[in-house]
Amino acid sequence: MANPSAVCNGHLHHHHHQKQNNVLKSGVCKKNGITKGVKKNGVTNGTLYKKTFIEHFEQAPMYVAVLTFVGFGVGTIFGYLRDFMRAWGLEKRNVAQEREQQKDFVPLYQDFENFYTRNLYMRIRDNWNRPICSVPGPQFDLMERVTDDYNWTFRFTGRTIKNVINMGSYNYLGFAETDPNALKTVTKELQKYGTGICSTRQEMGTLDKHVELENLVAKFLGVEDAMVFGMGFATNSMNIPALVGKGCLILSDELNHTSLVLGARLSGATIRIFKHNNMQSLEKLLRDAIIYGQPRSRRAWRKIIILVEGIYSMEGSIVQLPEIVSLKKKYKAYLYLDEAHSIGAVGATGRGVVEYFGMNPDDVDVLMGTFTKSFGAAGGYIAGKKGLVDFLRTHSHSAVYATSMCPPVAEQIIRAMKCLMGLDGTTQGLQRVRQLGKNTRYFRRRLHEMGFIIYGNDDSPVVPLLLYMPGKIGAFARRMLEKNIGVVVVGFPATPITESRARFCVSAAHTREMLDTVLNALDELGDFLQLKYSRYSKSSHPELYEENRFEFED
Repeated sequence: MANPSAVCNGHLHHHHHQKQNNVLKSGVCKKNGITKGVKKNGVTNGTLYKKTFIEHFEQAPMYVAVLTFVGFGVGTIFGYLRDFMRAWGLEKRNVAQEREQQKDFVPLYQDFENFYTRNLYMRIRDNWNRPICSVPGPQFDLMERVTDDYNWTFRFTGRTIKNVINMGSYNYLGFAETDPNALKTVTKELQKYGTGICSTRQEMGTLDKHVELENLVAKFLGVEDAMVFGMGFATNSMNIPALVGKGCLILSDELNHTSLVLGARLSGATIRIFKHNNMQSLEKLLRDAIIYGQPRSRRAWRKIIILVEGIYSMEGSIVQLPEIVSLKKKYKAYLYLDEAHSIGAVGATGRGVVEYFGMNPDDVDVLMGTFTKSFGAAGGYIAGKKGLVDFLRTHSHSAVYATSMCPPVAEQIIRAMKCLMGLDGTTQGLQRVRQLGKNTRYFRRRLHEMGFIIYGNDDSPVVPLLLYMPGKIGAFARRMLEKNIGVVVVGFPATPITESRARFCVSAAHTREMLDTVLNALDELGDFLQLKYSRYSKSSHPELYEENRFEFED
């Protein structure tokens, strides 16, 4: 398979496979601590990578950055004007405000995020929270709604928009489905156990289904033991405080998910941030932590733990796990790996970034993941050594206070996991993983060819397409829906204010025809809205994208 080109600072670089010491080598291009092209497999740790590692973070041309700031500037000026008009009663006030009796209290609503919400977000609010009324598979049905007051309130028309192509759900392997044959075992468990547990794991809430699922998760990941939880977000936010506390140090990637951030803050540990996927930044923090210890007392840290994700959900990048494991071992730290978006989605058999890099699961101290994406269910897990899991069974807030996972959900996870492992007697799971890889590569390559700026790793099914300008966010999502395509657009505060984007999530359930429909619509809309900011040279040979060019290598 031809190796794609990578870009840095607007220059085009072509990288070719070269065998050297049985390790694939390639060039490196970095700026501001973020890998721009191909991550170098050499230097002092050349044997860490067994495959090329290609990530794209192309910077927008200067005029795009200028126009983005101008757009926000104009929107801000008009926002202050409208706030002035509301204050003097010249425009209807729709937002919450302090009562006259509370005018001497500290104000609740005067900060930038609320200003942004009522004056900028409100203009494009119709592109979020759209209610769907079907299974979120490769296509879904959408409830049509309209607004009569510029997005302050909505009303439903009673009409349903049918068969909208779903490019936003995290249904990576297509297990969000309603096929009665596929859900036969789930239906059986529903009839046997009902829907609710009405108790916590430490009281009356541990069922044989939970034990079966935990044993299966441990087997799937190749570790000693695992524990499952009813909520994916809480798996991070409630378990990190059980693992670290005061006198401990957390080193967190700057782009980590909110659940990791919340868990770190609740723990009471000292938190230090390193630049995204930047090993120099991480190593400096590790070195300083060892040399200087805790502030003021200079005592050694009780524990140092590194928090990273497998695939970063807003950037589409993959963690540089081999280098992080190398640093972890060098400085005797612990590693907590969140595989919410990577478990099931990458790796030859869907076992996440550990398998993707060909590493030993024992190299990661805490393996965390969720069942909300690739498995089409709910909840999360923490896996690793038996001692770790036994500790969490006693000390985790999710085990002590939270209601257990309901049995039909547990059965759905078991069904999907057995399918991936081939324990259902078919190769359907492996076919789904391979189809996801094919779809991901095809979709990303076509977008690169068209001239869009997209972020992330070539193997990541999360595909952020940069829009930048605030006015184009709403126009993009509305026009895509007119073409019967549902997309997720993301802006501040989920992204930097100048890096608004559309985020596509590729699924194994997407057919080539669906992807081509989306790509053709994007090609047309990219020209209409002038979204093709990339300085790549455009290919004039779309016929190169043939089925046999996207087969997995052995």
